[in-house]
Amino acid sequence: MALQPPSSSTSFSYGFTYDVFLSFRGSDTRFGFTGNLYKALRDCGIHTFIDDRELQGGDEISPSLVKAIEESRIFIPVFSINYASSSFCLDELVHIIDCFNTKGCLVLPVFYGVDPSHIRHQTECFGEAIAKQEVKFQNQKDDMDRLLKWKCALNKAANFSGHHFNFGNEYEYEIITKIVKEVSNKINRTPLHVADYPVGIESRLLQIKSLLDVGSNDAVCLVGIYGMGGSGKTTLAQAIYNFIADQFECLCFLHNVREISAKHGLEDLQEKLLSKTVGLSVKFGHVSEGIPIIKERLRLKKVLLILDDVDELKQLKVLAGDPNWLGHGSRVVVTTRDKHLLACHGIERTYELDGLNKEEALELLKWKAFKNNKVDSSYEHILNRAVTYASGLPLALEVVGSSLFGKHKDEWKSTLDRYERIPHKEVLKILKVSFDSLEKDEQSVFLDIACCFRGYILAEVEDILYAHYGECMKYHIRVLIEKCLIKIYRQCGCTYVTLHDLIEEMGKEIVRQESPKEPGKRSRLWFHKDIVQVLEENLGTSKIEIIYMESPLSKEEEVVEWKGDELKKMENLKTFIIKRGRFSKGLEHLPNNLRVLEWRSYPSQDSPSIFWQKKLSICKLRESCFTSFELHDSIKKFVNMRELILDHCQCLIRIHNVSGLPNLETFSFQCCKNLITVHNSVGLLNKLKILNAKRCSKLTSFPPMKLTSLHELELSYCTSLKSFPEILGEIKNVTRILLRGTFIEELPYSFRNLSGLHRLLIWGSRNVRLPFGILMMPNLARIEAYGCLLFQKDNDKLCSTTMSSCVQFLRCKLSVEFLPIVLSQITNVKDLVLSGSNFTILPECLKECNFLQSLELDNCKSLQEIRGIPPNLKHVSALRCESLTYLCRWKLLNQELHEAGSTDFRWAGTERIPEWFEHQSKGPSITFWFREKFPSMAIFFATKSINNKLPDSHFLSLRVNGVAWALDHRWNRTNKYHPTLIEVKPDHTYLLDMQLQDKELNYNLDEALSKDEWIRVEVRCDGSMMKSLLTNCGIHVFKQKSSMNDIRFTDPYKLNSEVVQASWI
Repeated sequence: MALQPPSSSTSFSYGFTYDVFLSFRGSDTRFGFTGNLYKALRDCGIHTFIDDRELQGGDEISPSLVKAIEESRIFIPVFSINYASSSFCLDELVHIIDCFNTKGCLVLPVFYGVDPSHIRHQTECFGEAIAKQEVKFQNQKDDMDRLLKWKCALNKAANFSGHHFNFGNEYEYEIITKIVKEVSNKINRTPLHVADYPVGIESRLLQIKSLLDVGSNDAVCLVGIYGMGGSGKTTLAQAIYNFIADQFECLCFLHNVREISAKHGLEDLQEKLLSKTVGLSVKFGHVSEGIPIIKERLRLKKVLLILDDVDELKQLKVLAGDPNWLGHGSRVVVTTRDKHLLACHGIERTYELDGLNKEEALELLKWKAFKNNKVDSSYEHILNRAVTYASGLPLALEVVGSSLFGKHKDEWKSTLDRYERIPHKEVLKILKVSFDSLEKDEQSVFLDIACCFRGYILAEVEDILYAHYGECMKYHIRVLIEKCLIKIYRQCGCTYVTLHDLIEEMGKEIVRQESPKEPGKRSRLWFHKDIVQVLEENLGTSKIEIIYMESPLSKEEEVVEWKGDELKKMENLKTFIIKRGRFSKGLEHLPNNLRVLEWRSYPSQDSPSIFWQKKLSICKLRESCFTSFELHDSIKKFVNMRELILDHCQCLIRIHNVSGLPNLETFSFQCCKNLITVHNSVGLLNKLKILNAKRCSKLTSFPPMKLTSLHELELSYCTSLKSFPEILGEIKNVTRILLRGTFIEELPYSFRNLSGLHRLLIWGSRNVRLPFGILMMPNLARIEAYGCLLFQKDNDKLCSTTMSSCVQFLRCKLSVEFLPIVLSQITNVKDLVLSGSNFTILPECLKECNFLQSLELDNCKSLQEIRGIPPNLKHVSALRCESLTYLCRWKLLNQELHEAGSTDFRWAGTERIPEWFEHQSKGPSITFWFREKFPSMAIFFATKSINNKLPDSHFLSLRVNGVAWALDHRWNRTNKYHPTLIEVKPDHTYLLDMQLQDKELNYNLDEALSKDEWIRVEVRCDGSMMKSLLTNCGIHVFKQKSSMNDIRFTDPYKLNSEVVQASWI
């Protein structure tokens, strides 16, 4: 399909056919007020649309009339006594409000002898007219939807500021004169040029409009738009100006605030502000003179003020220092590269402007490069390459597209090759503005990240920079984020650092320019060829501070031929990282200033004794092939070493004496599958916080530990380890111990010395024997045990425990005799998971667990009775517990358990709907209506499979006025709330608080719906095999939280229609 030009008819680019569209009831005002208004507008040269549709007959407005509405700039609905009795007028009004919502068009209502409140709430003559339409439309769903749109449009229009005419109190010509003058002022305003090709603007414009809340005339609203240079902030701000300018009394767009304030001072901007808004010509000697004048002249004006490219807080302070400087309904839009600046000025509503998506970028590039919609398919590959290079940055797309205009494909390839080596100078100039605004140390951190650490985990970057500079760099990283130079993102539970491709290239180009032709004289080396050249030819100098090597996969087999002492000349080298690369031999020398050393697959079988420089802080030697690790000088202390990583060293057999690392905080040698011996000194490092020996499958014993600073111990999957190490003395700081997949048979008595332990995870391949006393450890808040056997030693003394978070015993052997003892010791616990266990009865003492909120018993196949229910229990899951007795299941339906709300109970078995549910229904769905606010209510669903074939997954869902939403619940084991879909299983019962009042769902309903507007909600079970599932459902209203006057279980519209019809009879 041929590419169409970007739209030029939207309101932000001002392609209107008509200046004014008049909407009116012909029989009321055609030959009076509206006719006179039409003539006055035309006499002033204002192109006005007036329709004779009612004279033509028919029941709906024509497509040509809809087109006229969409091509109009200002709308004047003349509300008269019979306006709402005309479906033509009401349909027109719906389209008008839609133009306001989507295009920002001005709606200037005239209340001709009617009260706006009657329109807003549809009372008096407007209420009577709407009631007649309800009778006419009853039982017709499409028409009822049309009626709802009419009501919303009337409500919205009545809230606009307009003109009021009262019979007998004023002359019609006076109000007509006011309207003509106001319209003239609006259409005489010169719009701003937005863009030759406004690709991707409209969708972003609507998001900004929602932040601006233009329809509200009360508070002053400030909105900030931030993003990297060249992302289109100014273009978007200009579009916003055109889009909403007609709504304001005074207008001012101040371009290039950063540049103008630097060249001419802030006084010049104050003068421009007053000149553009109130026409005041004045000169200020100091900004302090301008502030009181701005406050005095604008405090009663409805102002649209746009401050473009702000880079200092003082600019905001002297131009829009406080919302009270401007009149009600004013709006201030600020564009900046600095997010922190917005926060400092108290601007809470912000919008981050990201780049164009791939489709938008391709469209813009085609228009800039070809100037038409005819693009040869043979250009597809090179176009995609250009789009990838620009990475969605509009500035880059425009510059690249313009430079490629009229050129052949070969020239395209050549040009892109050059841009990928050296960024275009115009793009570089714009991007470099943000870099130049940084302090020197902030610039240095930015260049480190741009050249070497993109894609790293944030915590790892912070650690490396701390070691490199000798001080914490978190503040510097935050500054870079706020100035839109770098970004952080979360993925799979980790936080990563990234940046835009062109920002990265800008940083690398800055370093290249330090020495364009001699890479050995640059501060940072990252390019594979440069590093190989410098090392093989021994061209290093004292200028080099960081080397980061990650050879391309295509060069992975190439070997760097060197002597090993080439780093000797790099006296200031602080960080040396080899992520991927092959070397002919190991190191013979390291500079004394080296702080960070990371070398994956170090090419020597000998323990690298020369690594131990006194300033070295981080040493990572993953996947190296040495057989033992030791410090050759056991007397010398390497006091700066904080992190030592030997992961995946498959040849490593022994770890020798490491007492020479007294300040080591992290020691990891996970996945060293041939490791047999760990020296006792490892257990005596009193500064060690993290110790990780995961998957050391041949390790048969672990040294006793006196690690007073230990936070985390990981011994999972050490399958040859039969015993847990002895704990020599109290360890107060340990928070987590992980023992998954071990063959440890029993925890020693000294385990209790881990007094600070917060979380214990022990999933054994055998039945691990856990001493009962473990439950009484003072700070243990969370225990997760899988396949364990709890037993009581003779010296275990029973006492109450402070365990307050979660206990999980999954598939554990818990006898009927022993379970009451366990429960009596965990009375403070909030979450209890006993899933897959083999007991038959949950004893009555469970009710003594006063703080218990969540109880999970899934797959307890033998469980028959739950004899005690704790008073604060909110969540019960007993899925697939088929042995539960009828009396036990019926106990879970007790109204007292659920009346306080927030419960979520699910269990095996199909129950009858309790009598205390006011509304009951057979089938997969249940419906109710509400008004004003979402009610607080519980939902009951019971399912039964009618054949042996299990249905596919089914889920509960909501339909609000016909719009479908997934019904979720927000309980999880850590007592935090997050949405999870509610899956419905066959032969199960569900009783839960729907928590509708807590949901943040956009139902596309107007905010100003009156209290009399009923909203339909359907709760249903959805799935592909509903025919094989029988369901009963019910609803109970929590009357202490919701009024039954605002809830209906039958269609209130039908009731209203019947009442109106009866009153006429």
